[in-house]
Amino acid sequence: MNADMKWLDNPEVFKVNQLAPHSDHSYYLDYSAMKKEENPLFQSLNGQWEFFYSKNVKSRPVNFYEETFDASGFDKIMVPGHIELAGYDKIRYINTMYPWEGKEYHRGAYSMEATGAEKGMFSEAEYNPVGSYIKYFDLDKSMCGKRIHICFEGVEEAMYLWLNGQFVGYAEDSFTPSEFDLTPYIKETGNVLAVQVHKMSTAAFLEDQDFFRFFGIFRNVTLKAIPDVHMDDVWFQPVLNQDNVSGSVSVSMKVSAPDAQNITADFILKDREENLVAEKSVQLKKENDHLDGTICIDLETVRLWDNHDPYLYHAYVELKAEDGSLVEVIPYDIGFRRIEIIDKVIYLNGKRLVITGVNRHEWNPKTGRCIGLEDMRADIACMLRNNINSVRTCHYPDQIPWYYMCDNAGIYVMAETNLESHGSFQKLGAIEPSCNVPGSFPQWKEAVLDRARNNFETFKNHTSVLFWSLGNESYAGDDIEAMNVYFAEKEDGRLVHYESSYYNRAYEDTISDLETRMYAKPEDVEEYLNNNPKKPYILCEFMHDMGNSMGGLGSYMKLIDKYDMYQGGFIWDFIDQAILVKDPVTGKEVLRYGGDFDDKPSDYEFSANGIVFADRKEKPAMQEVRYYYGLYR
Repeated sequence: MNADMKWLDNPEVFKVNQLAPHSDHSYYLDYSAMKKEENPLFQSLNGQWEFFYSKNVKSRPVNFYEETFDASGFDKIMVPGHIELAGYDKIRYINTMYPWEGKEYHRGAYSMEATGAEKGMFSEAEYNPVGSYIKYFDLDKSMCGKRIHICFEGVEEAMYLWLNGQFVGYAEDSFTPSEFDLTPYIKETGNVLAVQVHKMSTAAFLEDQDFFRFFGIFRNVTLKAIPDVHMDDVWFQPVLNQDNVSGSVSVSMKVSAPDAQNITADFILKDREENLVAEKSVQLKKENDHLDGTICIDLETVRLWDNHDPYLYHAYVELKAEDGSLVEVIPYDIGFRRIEIIDKVIYLNGKRLVITGVNRHEWNPKTGRCIGLEDMRADIACMLRNNINSVRTCHYPDQIPWYYMCDNAGIYVMAETNLESHGSFQKLGAIEPSCNVPGSFPQWKEAVLDRARNNFETFKNHTSVLFWSLGNESYAGDDIEAMNVYFAEKEDGRLVHYESSYYNRAYEDTISDLETRMYAKPEDVEEYLNNNPKKPYILCEFMHDMGNSMGGLGSYMKLIDKYDMYQGGFIWDFIDQAILVKDPVTGKEVLRYGGDFDDKPSDYEFSANGIVFADRKEKPAMQEVRYYYGLYR
């Protein structure tokens, strides 16, 4: 198969040769490897790459992926990172509009009768920047002789991949891992990896989030050595029984073992102090091209997980060969908690749940959405000291380490799918869905279902995830309804959230388990709750903290005591989106916002609405948050 630039224009092509999404578990050959600073089965490709910037598809270096290509004319760029922050293209902040508004007329393919397939919309555009990356590498010795996968944790927005001159695959979902099998083309030395990233494709209609519009390889790139016997996917399902004392846990496994037979899986559960709690084994069975198995264990007593005591157990799965030797071990920390709706009220572990939450973009003023572990740790610490117990990952999945940190800190997570098509149904504040996508168009359905699947499969094992979110501000239709059906069929005990059923009540019973609104006034909340309400109520966005805001927080918090069905909300938002630049006049480093880069269209200082500044200093508004949220700690 060869790469086809026309895929950029086709909503029905959103991935090619991409491996199936799977749990975000780590794996090791033995327990001693777990104690090493770096996993010998992983090899990072982060660092300096060769790079060439093109304004559009037709001006890109077409044959750059060939092994004999002369890249002496290429620049250098650091991966991960945003292409714009490396000095190419234009920095642009937009809230609701699409980047082409006011310049070119585009509507989503098939979204209007006159639109049709919109052939050439992006593949033949005069402006659709392309970043061509090349990485030369040798395999680490510990990786040689094994199957090799490559994982891109985040690439905006559409990526084509080649290795040693051979086309490998294509992917579009910018914020979940894209993994490919390199085994047929990999060499021990002298590998040439080529990636071409296109700023816009049909995915642009689905990624219209309120943020700076960047592109490039902005998260980690990692080679993974796959052992002969390997846990491809594992699903831990801890259950807290209604007595809030006993529980159970099931472990579903999918193992690849091309040449191995009679593989046994041992499940071991230990408490925080590594004392043995339970243990059970199962012989894996052949199922198509995999080995499958499920282990179930009942537990007389379990310690509960919540925001006050985020207690996690240490789970291990050991894969053993026929002779009993250990061939792979998978560690994962799991917690026991139960979320449910009883009489239209949400309960966690039998107690009414009160959300004192924030929405959080990933952000660093120097590196944009390419953030590090220190940024994440600082955000967790800030939330804990200011009585913030919940976070909505607006409006895309975050980096994998964030979910582990929330597990450990007891931060409740609303895990949002990478979907926002705001500009297709709201124009200048008015609801006008005549060209809304995904809507109910069959050509867009599989693309958004794939995004839901990526979100679920990657993060399904995280105790902190209490809610799945179908996305943000994309109106409503059969395609989003199908996403809800997908999550519901998983029966994992979590609730499903989606706000835009408010705009289209025809779907209010088939899209969200919650009545969820943005920026409703306190009296609007009361009006709903006083008029035969159908569902518990959460404000997925409220208290927009732009300028001297946050003064009315107390009016909302009073509703928590007045109405059991009002369960709190998520402040918009946690951190300002601003970029640190050197002022040409004073020579000092200053924070710049939308519109400061001569960017049009732009929503200007609308990117400054956090309760912390972009450099993570707390704003005065945080005093209100800490006080009122502290009343419900």
